Amino acid sequence: MANRIFASPSPHIHGGESTRRIMCDVVLALLPALAVSTYILGLRVLLITAVSVASCVVFEYLINRFFLKRSSTIGDLSAVVTGVLLAFNLPVGIPWWIVVIGALVAIGIGKMTFGGLGCNPFNPALTGRIFLLIAYPVQMTDWTTGVPDALSGSTLLADVKYNTSLLSEVDFLQMFGGHMNGSMGEIGALALILGGLYLLWRKVITWHIPVTILGTMAIFAACVGATKGGALVWELPLFHILAGGALLGAIYMATDYSTSPMTHKGMIIYGVGIGLITMIIRLWGAYPEGMSFAIFIMNAATPLINKYCRPKRLGTK
Repeated sequence: MANRIFASPSPHIHGGESTRRIMCDVVLALLPALAVSTYILGLRVLLITAVSVASCVVFEYLINRFFLKRSSTIGDLSAVVTGVLLAFNLPVGIPWWIVVIGALVAIGIGKMTFGGLGCNPFNPALTGRIFLLIAYPVQMTDWTTGVPDALSGSTLLADVKYNTSLLSEVDFLQMFGGHMNGSMGEIGALALILGGLYLLWRKVITWHIPVTILGTMAIFAACVGATKGGALVWELPLFHILAGGALLGAIYMATDYSTSPMTHKGMIIYGVGIGLITMIIRLWGAYPEGMSFAIFIMNAATPLINKYCRPKRLGTK
């Protein structure tokens, strides 16, 4: 009898990585930023993060159990990462029940509606944040923490948007260390960078998306600063990289495997698009922050980028 060759479905080569290991690395990378945020804003940071994570995990379990009728996927820890990132995009004083609603939208609509991890076209945490920003704009832009001696009032990003002269009063070292208003995960620039370096070392992410986003933002801001003269040529780029969700978005959210391009060329195009849209919204849009909307828009463009940035087939010129 002739020998038969059977071809099994891909993948045919398995590496040491697993979804759970990658998600563990992301959580570990976010711990320094969580610590800085807790130190500056108080213990309520841990409460909001715990509510967000628990809600995401519970909703994913319930949807799998009762709606999709399949085994639980909470063991891969992707729901935990979504919960942490969602919390990092929220003000610390937000009511806990709004966090639960955001988690339901992030998991139920942003993730499980499309089939779960790996099938979602949009970043789930950003889906939850954008929904909350539209549905609860007052609570989502209330930076009053209720913590004694903590930061309150409007963000630096909002202040400088409407009065560029305030840049001369900005202490960039304090911004770098976390002394500025914003969402819980936005205020620790140094901690976010350290976490990003850890992810690069662990090869969870590559440099292409973060560097391209931040580089595009810096070049754009420098060009705008040059038209106004003075020290704005270097102050404006540095400010826009440190302020708001630039570092959080560029390092931890735009690099999501499911929603970002597969090739390095595609990643660079994707990063340039996010950087440009972010700066256009920040400088001339209705909102002082544009990172979330920029990533969301470029998530939608990812399939098109992948189509035109395919790697060459083996043997073709």
